[in-house]
Amino acid sequence: MQRYLPCKQREPAVMESPKLIRSITIDRCSNFISGGANGNDINLLSQLYKARTNSEDHISLMVYSVPDLKRITFEEAVQQEFRPTHLGEWFGPSWSTHWFHVQIRIPLEFAGEEVHFIWNADNEALIWSMDGMPLQGLTGGAGSDARHDYILTTQAQGDDFIQFYVEMACNGMFGAGNGLIGPPDPNRFFNLSELDLAVPNKPAWQLLYDFQIILGMAKDLGPDSLRSSQAMYTANRIVNTFVPGDDSTIMTCLVIAAEFLASKNGDAQHEIYALGHCHIDTGWLWPFEETIRKAARSWSTQIDLMDRYPEYKFICSQAQQYEWVKTNYAHLWGRIREKIAIGQFLPTGGTWIEMDTNMPSGEALCRQFLLGQRFFEENFGKRCKVFWLPDSFGYSSQLPQLLQLADMKYFFTQKLSWNNVNKFPMTTFWWIGLDGTKTLTHMAPSETYNAQCSPEELIRSVKNHRDKEYSNSSLLVYGNGDGGGGPLASMIERLRRMKDVDGLPKVEFSTPIDFYENVERTTDALCSWKGELYFELHRGIYTTHALCKKFNRSSELLLRDLEMLASFAHIMKDQNYKYPVAEFEQFWKMICLIQFHDVMAGSSIEMVYDDCLQMYTKIDLHGKQMRDDLVDKLLGWENPIMSEEKAIGVFNTLAWPRQEILEIPLVEGLPSLAQNSAFGRTGYVLVDDIPPLGAKGYDLKTCLDFEPVKIHMDQSNNILVENKYIQVTFDKSGHLIGLYDKSLMREFIKQGERGNVFKMYEDIPLFWDAWDVEIYHLEKGVVAEEGSVQILEHGPLRAALLIEKRISDTSRLRQCVILTAISRRIDFETEVDWNENRQFLKVEFAWDILADNVFYETQYGIVQRPTHYNTSWDGAKFEVVAHKFADMSEYGCGVALLNDCKYGYSAYGNVLRLSLIRSPKAPDSNCDIGHHVLRYAIYPHENHFMQSDVVREGFNFNVPLITRVMSINQVNSLAKSVPQFRIEGAPNVVLDTIKKAEDSDDLIIRLYEAYGGHATARFHSSLPMKSIQQCNILEDELETVYEMTSTAERVDRTFSTNLRVLDDDMVDLRLEAQQKQHAQGALLKIKPFQVMTLKIKL
Repeated sequence: MQRYLPCKQREPAVMESPKLIRSITIDRCSNFISGGANGNDINLLSQLYKARTNSEDHISLMVYSVPDLKRITFEEAVQQEFRPTHLGEWFGPSWSTHWFHVQIRIPLEFAGEEVHFIWNADNEALIWSMDGMPLQGLTGGAGSDARHDYILTTQAQGDDFIQFYVEMACNGMFGAGNGLIGPPDPNRFFNLSELDLAVPNKPAWQLLYDFQIILGMAKDLGPDSLRSSQAMYTANRIVNTFVPGDDSTIMTCLVIAAEFLASKNGDAQHEIYALGHCHIDTGWLWPFEETIRKAARSWSTQIDLMDRYPEYKFICSQAQQYEWVKTNYAHLWGRIREKIAIGQFLPTGGTWIEMDTNMPSGEALCRQFLLGQRFFEENFGKRCKVFWLPDSFGYSSQLPQLLQLADMKYFFTQKLSWNNVNKFPMTTFWWIGLDGTKTLTHMAPSETYNAQCSPEELIRSVKNHRDKEYSNSSLLVYGNGDGGGGPLASMIERLRRMKDVDGLPKVEFSTPIDFYENVERTTDALCSWKGELYFELHRGIYTTHALCKKFNRSSELLLRDLEMLASFAHIMKDQNYKYPVAEFEQFWKMICLIQFHDVMAGSSIEMVYDDCLQMYTKIDLHGKQMRDDLVDKLLGWENPIMSEEKAIGVFNTLAWPRQEILEIPLVEGLPSLAQNSAFGRTGYVLVDDIPPLGAKGYDLKTCLDFEPVKIHMDQSNNILVENKYIQVTFDKSGHLIGLYDKSLMREFIKQGERGNVFKMYEDIPLFWDAWDVEIYHLEKGVVAEEGSVQILEHGPLRAALLIEKRISDTSRLRQCVILTAISRRIDFETEVDWNENRQFLKVEFAWDILADNVFYETQYGIVQRPTHYNTSWDGAKFEVVAHKFADMSEYGCGVALLNDCKYGYSAYGNVLRLSLIRSPKAPDSNCDIGHHVLRYAIYPHENHFMQSDVVREGFNFNVPLITRVMSINQVNSLAKSVPQFRIEGAPNVVLDTIKKAEDSDDLIIRLYEAYGGHATARFHSSLPMKSIQQCNILEDELETVYEMTSTAERVDRTFSTNLRVLDDDMVDLRLEAQQKQHAQGALLKIKPFQVMTLKIKL
């Protein structure tokens, strides 16, 4: 009989403690690495340093405090006289700078160890070498963005002597305000609270990084996850094993952690491409000058990390910031170029700054790409392929076309994750623009561009990926940002550990190009989104900081005029004229800088707008003087005017003929005018047939025929103003109660409804004061009912009313309403004295028009948005952006609401509103308080918008004719004073820009289709054209559009073949063919909403 003897086998022990309670265990493990928890003096954090000293025997500190809030160079600073200072001293006030000379004597007992310099003054600082190399930035405070330590040496000898400088900036990472967006406190002082030499306990740091991963998985994978339970058990084992003061237990804990982290992923796991990133707002809660220093602090820090972590890659956008560093930090610039060359420092974005994309003009967006791509190519030898815009507040529907025209392929953002109504439904998708151009787009599913490299963010990247069926990868953009800083070493350490861990997505250090190319390689098909990427938050930015927006519009249009006139002067071959390339580039760089998303939005501090005003003033004063000089040069204007008889010359910088009522000064030598202004210093004249992009003179001796504008009062004391097109009626308070179109025989205002109604809304956002107007503001508005109306001018060329209103106890409004004899357009020239607290002023018009959508002008086209709230997507668009007009149309007619400096509109039902002024109190407590000057107009028109001339009228309203009083002897010569360019056969095509080519004397002309239809146009020039090349906005040639015949090959031969043809005959035939070809012009085929750039060789 066989007997079985018992054998000794391994078996689980009987637990001598209760089963782990998940919530308690997680809390216990969290306390193990918490600086504020009970027992933090004996937890893991207490073991991170083996030794520390702040003895003055080892740290000597001298300081120079820079007077008058100046920011001085390193070279200036080291020449100053320094005084002794010490740990615990306070430095300030806000925005001041203090330079420290630091001398270190490393203790003998630190020999053989890595030694760190610890500095914390709750503000920002930059460490400089003794020879002027920026070494690393420091960020004070106790938040996740804190960076207090700098590695002095990786192996001290003992008694080492090390010295360097620290440049302290008396502002925090987010400026000098109270709370995140509070206005800056000008008298903040900062305490130097930590000043140490320290020896890190490296095993303890390694365990900290391991434990952060394990605990994060335990917390964030969820209670039903096996790996979460395993992670919780492992973390608890580590806490049980750890004994403070006994480093051998730390080594044992590292073994336990390694066992858990060694479990690998499967092949099908989600893949994350990790990019180091440092978003620096070019202007926001700090002035531009501080941004320059933020870039140096942040980028020097990242270069140090690249030296320590060879696999680390760092992505960085905004050419403006690169140029600042190049100009101000030559040594650092050299290091950046080294890292770019080996592929660790990755320029991206392709634009001058990370701009707002809603309010800049189409040409301004083109210049963002042109300036950015040229900078990157000239300095680094290559262009950017990824349009990088993680933080801007909505994205124009023309961006896919423009970035393709800027030689870019991909788009990245994440901002729509902030939507407060609807969750954007896609992650990786084709974004299809207004014209049909598609761009491969990705929105980081981690929903941040400031990721901290935690397991939760990786888990979130999978959970929030809304296209998992089609694409199995995503970007993780990590590093401290907004105020700069960038990734910390701890982030890189955590990513190393999470590279391939069971339970988490796979992670690799990578580049954005690698990510997008992988998507192209591995994905069969993707969903698409057509049209604008409307941001369902920050809708108040279209109105906040009105003066900045007013100057934005006027500066863009001034540069348009300037470049056009300079191009004319250039191609007239005047040897005394040199095209001002440098001046124009500087103007555009300033305009593009101010179009940074937090500046253009009106959401920066007051100091930023002080800087903007200085730049705009320079553009305005210098630019207008340049324009005056160019007009004088082109028109041959004499100063002084020699003839006693005077006339006027008129220059039209738009590409269609114009007829206008002009206001000109009453000067001796001019004939009597048909009408003087109400104030007697000027008069009005009618001018017509002003050629496109050309000039015409008027002797004013004969008055052109016109039907006078009339004005009278009815029995109810309403004022009626009429011309041959329309009759408008205002009540005694200044409300528009009638608008009758004579040719249509149609009234545009219903009985009991009104226009020109000023309504003040309570405007208290939930948090983002300057940024947001919330949906509930529409529930609480008050109409400014009372007002007075006077007749200022009775005609015959122009009638004008003066309307005055008290819109609150503290604010007043005054406007001049104008109707001329020759136009349907009614202008409202408005001034407001504004002193409000969180109020929002709008003007609204109720039209007798049935329309489901309103047409809003955007860059190079129009966007349709609903007049109803049928869906949450419709309702979320309760405040929208537009440029020069919004139009409400039905079959046969419509009314446009034009403006000269506003961007916010709203519509519901038959009511169309223009947003005028807000009054937020953060981050600028004085935002928009003061005097405002603005213009808007209503333009009733025949035909639906799609067949109307509203686009041209929007330009007419914003681009006045340029006039000169001149000698009557010059009048007849003006028509030939400039070259003539015109578009024929396509009223839906706008010739928008004329400029000199960047790298040749060729002429660049940019035009676009404005309504959404195909066009066949003829481009004509008064000057012979050798060739026309279609190019992109970087001016790379794409295809030949037109080439002048240079031989007789295409000449029709109508004579006998046996007739001997002389060489002179062939020349004549060739000239005849060329003249015929020139007369026909260049044939252009333009697609809906296409932006076409032509390079013309004359």
